[in-house]
Amino acid sequence: MAALARKLDVIVFGATGFTGKYTVFEGVKILAGMKWGVAGRNKSKLESTLEEMGRKAGADLSHIPIVLADVDDQPSLVQMARECNVVVNCCGPYRLYGEQVIRACLEAGTHHVDVSGEPQFLEGMQLKYHDAAKEKGVYLISACGFDSIPAEMGTIFLEQQFGGVVNSVESYLFTKISGKRELGGIHYGTWASAVHAIANLKEVGAIRRELFKTKMPQLEPKLRNRPIIHKSSGNKWSLPFLGPDKSCVVRTQRFLYETENKRPVQMKNYISFGNLIEMLAVSFVGAIFWLLVKTTMGQNLLLNYPRLFSLGMVSHEGPSDEAMNNVHFTMHFEGRGWEEDLGNPNEKYSYPPNKVLRTRVSATNPGYGATCVALLLSAKTILREAERMPGRGGFLTPGAAFAKTNLISELCSNGFTFEVVSKAKL
Repeated sequence: MAALARKLDVIVFGATGFTGKYTVFEGVKILAGMKWGVAGRNKSKLESTLEEMGRKAGADLSHIPIVLADVDDQPSLVQMARECNVVVNCCGPYRLYGEQVIRACLEAGTHHVDVSGEPQFLEGMQLKYHDAAKEKGVYLISACGFDSIPAEMGTIFLEQQFGGVVNSVESYLFTKISGKRELGGIHYGTWASAVHAIANLKEVGAIRRELFKTKMPQLEPKLRNRPIIHKSSGNKWSLPFLGPDKSCVVRTQRFLYETENKRPVQMKNYISFGNLIEMLAVSFVGAIFWLLVKTTMGQNLLLNYPRLFSLGMVSHEGPSDEAMNNVHFTMHFEGRGWEEDLGNPNEKYSYPPNKVLRTRVSATNPGYGATCVALLLSAKTILREAERMPGRGGFLTPGAAFAKTNLISELCSNGFTFEVVSKAKL
């Protein structure tokens, strides 16, 4: 679907929120030369955001158009969507506020990207709106931030570099803080989204049974789970990672199998820690979180007292600029497979994988810097490279939408690093 002749290329909705503000900040560079605006329900707050982020970026943003729109006023959302080609939706938690914006974009024939990491929302919206989006030629692409661009495009990059057929990928996320550590490094909005996502995980099973009716091939050898606590190849303590990365990668692989007859890649993902004490502290917070989130009373406690139950890691103010820029992440990937391609995803190899490739993706400020960069580049890719994207629209994962585009190179030009670490025959 070609870009329509509309007033604006991009509108950042929810621009006064924490993620929205930094999306505006990154937009000064990434959206340079494009027509873009901001939207929300409070004009004075939007003006303040433009002034604040313009000052940080060393730019005058007083000319940026302001659009008033409210998630409780559906006609205002539709009107907002009609004024642009892509809505960049920063208004979460998406379980509470996301569907209204998606419906407005569908009605207006406008593309949509967001940074949701909530599996129930991601897969529920795909079930409800994928066919309608395809029919209207509209791309609805969620999880375009730290959840789950590094995992999605990292897996795509590994496959591109492999030179054969990948059977399985294991990823390990490691974050490092340089300089002084600061409490409150996670904004409350991120915490609230996690509460709503995990509280409603029980809905995901029913959604998946309805959504994924195509039988996938039985892949051998099967990728087994590592022990819950184990050492990674980098000798770091590691645990299973409970974010949406695996589910996004699996949905991408299913899409490519169904549309391109490509052999799916199996995926397991983990999170690594620099020392045992750090791992135990995070595990303790995670265990308390998991116990409380199962009841309404527990959810209210988590939402009302985030600093207490996160041991100070969560705050309504969010991290300072210095603290954000002191956080660096690396996601390590290990892919195993075969040099030879049998040409049929249902045909089984008579011998074990004979090749291993290790790659990594890294960047600074994963939660709010790299996330906003990835989000805006996803919107920009839709505008610039729609002809390289599959079909004519749909509710897609980032990997499915952007596998054949230049998104990886665009990410590398804007602070990300994608690189091959080693390769070997087995």
